[in-house]
Amino acid sequence: MEKQTTFGFVLIGLVLIVWMWLQSPPPPPPHTGTDSLRTAQPVAIDTPRPAQQLPAVHDTASTSGTALGTYFAARGTGQEKIIVVRTDLYTAEITSHGGLIRKWELNGYKAWDKVPVQLVDFDRGGDLGLLFTSSDGKLINTRNLYFDVPQANWTTISLQGDSYEPLSATLELTLPLAEGGKIVKRMTFTAGKYSVDTEFRFVGAARAISNFEYQIIWEHGLRYAEHNSVDESSFAMAYASSGGELIEVDATTAGETAQRDINGATDWVATRNKYFAVALIPEQGVCQGAFLEGTHVATPDNGSKETYALALKMPLKTGSETARVAVFLGPLEFDVIKGYGRGLDQIMSLGAAWIIRPISEYVMIPLFQFLRMFIPNYGWVIIVFSIIIKIALHPLTRTSMRSMKRMQALTPLMNEIREKHKDDPTKQNQQIMNLYKEYGINPAAGCLPLLLQMPILFALYSVFRSAIELRQSAFMFWIDDLSIPDSVFKLPFTIPFFGIRDVSGLALAMGITMFLQQKMTVTDPRQKAMVWMMPILMTLMFNSLPSGLNLYYFVFNLLAIGQQIWFNKSGKDEPLRKVERKQKPGGIMSRISRDLPKMKR
Repeated sequence: MEKQTTFGFVLIGLVLIVWMWLQSPPPPPPHTGTDSLRTAQPVAIDTPRPAQQLPAVHDTASTSGTALGTYFAARGTGQEKIIVVRTDLYTAEITSHGGLIRKWELNGYKAWDKVPVQLVDFDRGGDLGLLFTSSDGKLINTRNLYFDVPQANWTTISLQGDSYEPLSATLELTLPLAEGGKIVKRMTFTAGKYSVDTEFRFVGAARAISNFEYQIIWEHGLRYAEHNSVDESSFAMAYASSGGELIEVDATTAGETAQRDINGATDWVATRNKYFAVALIPEQGVCQGAFLEGTHVATPDNGSKETYALALKMPLKTGSETARVAVFLGPLEFDVIKGYGRGLDQIMSLGAAWIIRPISEYVMIPLFQFLRMFIPNYGWVIIVFSIIIKIALHPLTRTSMRSMKRMQALTPLMNEIREKHKDDPTKQNQQIMNLYKEYGINPAAGCLPLLLQMPILFALYSVFRSAIELRQSAFMFWIDDLSIPDSVFKLPFTIPFFGIRDVSGLALAMGITMFLQQKMTVTDPRQKAMVWMMPILMTLMFNSLPSGLNLYYFVFNLLAIGQQIWFNKSGKDEPLRKVERKQKPGGIMSRISRDLPKMKR
């Protein structure tokens, strides 16, 4: 049974190591001194379309009148006008060429190179257009057309928040159609919101548009903002919510194109990278389908880039209809995403939905946010957080320690049995089992508390790895960003298999504390390999993880060592007692024989 206990600990460790290995980010690509995203080759993605209705379209710098057909030929040329919108949260640029969002800079966030985070791919003209087939058989992408903008809007719109007026403003862009009719795009910007309420109004467009359908499209995904593009790509995905089901598209292989055509009522579509997202949220019950497409390419600096295109399929029954869509462009802050409802928070990486995600959502995140209200530095928040979690887990760890203490006390007796029956393994195991029963010890009791803790540890891993609150948040000394690995020195070689050259100080400290903890708890000479094997493996695994997560485990291990010292002192003189067996009640004859002597007296 001692072997079973060892096997249990090894199995738990292997599960943890494999899971961490699958989830851990790759090491950052070599720094070339330039922004890898600006030098990377553009990603070619076909415009989203229903599989059998709209053919593929690629970006074009200009479109000839012949390609635009009768109704839109006059709109293939024009003068571009730029409208700048400034709010307390972002600075946006809207262009009359395509009626697109050309830029969307977040005021409160910086990219890895310290420039403002830019979410829209402005190198390709911007995003948020319309796609449809004209009645003369031409495929029309409105990004190639010029919209009219009222003269009053050819300026800067400033919405600076609650202390300034106005709090919202509307920009209207109009696309006239030949032979009458028009398409109007109204965008309402509101201070304090990361979304823009967009209205697409079709007036007298039945003669110009065929198939009774058009698409609202976001073609070029999101620009990356982190130095490690491989890590950022591991989070990048596209999503759709349809019929109560979350649909995912993930292009994981270089050169791969992943697609999903969705028919039926759709609540929203979205795409994300590690910390930011874009989502198109139509009025409920209006959208009749969606299309998702993603590509994965390798960049010249050994990085990678995943780009996802989104489309909402909208009905156009009469030619004079209006569709309203909220377009979210902002950070993956849990409360912000949750506020949009309709399950949009499912795009956040909070662990497996069936057990880990509820712990992340209802325990870890609220506790983390509560502590942040009183402690300004996230490093100290993590330390206090680890103390609270350790206190909460104390009953489980105390049970485990007590079981291990009793097993250690029983070791001399088990050694005697092994020596006595060394030539008869079957007899040896039977005697050890009897010994466990005699002293009321369950050898698996030490493993069970550790298994119960694993969902909590996985939830912590999920939250800490993707929490935008830790992004670019400094702690102290050399730890200047809790969301990425810290580095104290560089090796002159690369550790095989793990690809490690930069050594994390916190991961090393975590490994040392784990070694000390193992040294205190493992007393069986046959388990000596565990004392050093697990700490080394975990140090290598945690070396590429965020420093905030390593800080948590380092403090957690320190507390566990203190707890073990206290437990050893408090339970040092506790004797090992045999279990008193309860006598089973006998039958009538046994009671008579027991009472007969009393009757004679």
